[in-house]
Order: sequence, then structure tokens, then C-alpha cells
Amino acid sequence: MRVPLVDLSLVHSDLDSEIGSAIRRVIEENSFAGGPEVEAFERRFASACGTRYCVGVSSGTAALELILRAAGVGEGDEVIVPVNTFVADAEAVLLAGATPVFVDCVEPTGLIDPDAVAAAVSSATSAIMPVHLYGQPVRMQPLQELAARHGLLLIEDACQAHGARIDGRPVGSLGDAAAFSFYPSKNLGAMGDAGAVTTDDQTLADRLRMIRDHGSRQKYCHELLGGSHRMDGIQAAVLGAKLDCLDRWNEQRRQIAASYRVALELKDSVSCLADLSDGQHVYHLFVVRVGERDSVMEGLHGAGIGAAIHYPVPLHRQPSLAGLGYAAEQFPVANRLAEEILSLPIFPGLTTDQVDWVVSAL
Repeated sequence: MRVPLVDLSLVHSDLDSEIGSAIRRVIEENSFAGGPEVEAFERRFASACGTRYCVGVSSGTAALELILRAAGVGEGDEVIVPVNTFVADAEAVLLAGATPVFVDCVEPTGLIDPDAVAAAVSSATSAIMPVHLYGQPVRMQPLQELAARHGLLLIEDACQAHGARIDGRPVGSLGDAAAFSFYPSKNLGAMGDAGAVTTDDQTLADRLRMIRDHGSRQKYCHELLGGSHRMDGIQAAVLGAKLDCLDRWNEQRRQIAASYRVALELKDSVSCLADLSDGQHVYHLFVVRVGERDSVMEGLHGAGIGAAIHYPVPLHRQPSLAGLGYAAEQFPVANRLAEEILSLPIFPGLTTDQVDWVVSAL
């Protein structure tokens, strides 16, 4: 039996008519860069996240970078970033001209360690960037209190957590701004690259809209240094066609995760990352820890199972970030996780038989 890590064909076949109609609207309107489909999606996604504003951009990485630039974070500023995450978080900080300061994660979840964040705050710190990793929301209250106490910008990386909640509140509404990615494999995915920023700050939203379009509010009048970071009309239309299904798809992911947890509960050689009791995980990824991980993954691949690693190299050991001066042995929790974590297949439409086959092979 073949079990891919993710199968987008099931989602797209179910919504074939809706997606086709949405794309045809864009073609008929000739609104390929921005336009009414983008504006409509922005309004709906802001509402879903419980924020006043949503600004569609070209990718999740662009969303992170543009938040920093719009907020005035740049040269001489430090941004605290978890070391167990995708490289885009550090890239965004560096592209904005600031310096990423790495902190370790906590063992049960792999999420950012709030005590390490507090210890890393310095006179140069301008922002904290927690990541709702794997679809699990960070417990934000300690970071909110820390940011308020020191006057710091709090930026959520919600690129893997569409629809997740903590303490009853949706991610995207828990900081000064949040970045989302709509890469095709995300819980809410486009048919190409796209991203968005959510915020309640009108000034920040206005600056984001300018920066995404060459610093312009009026054609050929460029008030800020910007770039070409607009959301495509076709991607917005596809996302709009999918948005009403997000909660249902996330619930399917939680049910699949629950099946994995029950099946793996008594397996001493496999442990699941913890699921926070006060959060609502949306399981963009289902991550376990195993010994001899690389051999296990090779065996799963041999059984036709699309297991993967998110992420095998912590940020402080990435060659492109070597100039930041961190030692390889720093951040012991992230280093341990990098040797043991393994992502199992999870996507809406994954069958009980497929889950049983993954567990049996594992």
C-alpha cells in the first residue's frame, strides 16, 4: 500500500467545480495581480482570524519580512527566533536588516521556550517571533506579558497553523501581527505561492499594502522602498474556494492524529510530541520521536510510506547562518529533536487502512 506524506488531489477533486469557477472569474475580470478576489479573500480571512485587517502577499516568507519592514525593524535591532523552525524565520529577519537571536525549544512539544526568550531579551531586542510549529499554537500569554513589559513587537509565525486556537482565541490575533503561508501543502493551500499578514493595527496594515506594491498607494508615486510582493488573483480565488472547508479539514486532521496516538500509545520505541491541553492543534504535521530515525525513515520509504523530517538541521547549524557565530552544540533540546523527529503522513482523506499500514510499518 502506498501512503504519501500528503495527497492534494483528494482536496482538489472534491472542489473541482468551485475552484474552476473561481479561476474563471479571475480570467474574466483580468485581475491577475491583486484585484477583487484578493480583497474578498482578505476580508474573509481577517474575519476567520478575528482581526480587523488582512493583507495578502506573495508568500509566507514575504509576510514575515514585510511585517518587520513595515514596523521599522532593521539595522541594529535583534529579533528573537526559535532555533527549531524553518529557515524562513531567520531569512526574514536578515532580509529586513536585523539580527536573529536564536533560542531553544521545550522538549515535550518542540515549541519555543518562553524562559529562554526572557533570558535572551537585551537592549537591542525589538521583536519576538514565536512559531506555531507543526500546527500547534504556542502558549502566548508569557510572551505577551514579556513583550508588553519591554515594549517589544510580538510577531506570530502562523504559517503552519491556519485555524489553530489557544485559550479559545485563533492564531493570527495573538500578537501585533501574524504571518501565514498558503504554500500548496499547508492546511489552507493555494495552487502556487501566496501568503498573508493579519493585524489589528491600521497603520501597519497601510504600510504593508504599500511595501507589497513598490511602496505605492498611488500609481507611480512611491512613498516607501517596497517591492513586488502582491498576492495573485488566481491564488486568492483558489483560497476563497477552499476557506469554508478549513474547519472540516482541520477536524479530520485531529481525528487522524487521535488514531495515531491511540495506536502508538503503548509503543515504547515511538513517542508522540505532546498536545497542549489548552490549545487546538490543527496538525499540519504529525511528528513522532524514534531512535535510529534515519534507518526507520528508510524502512518506511521502502514500505511505500512518505515519511519526512521537519526539520533535520536546526537554524544555528545551517551553513547560510554560520556567520551568526553559534556553536553546533548550543541548543541541546533542538539538537536532540533533530536526531529523532519524524513526520508521518497526515492529510484530509487519509483512510483508516492507511493509518493502520503506517503504524504497522513503523
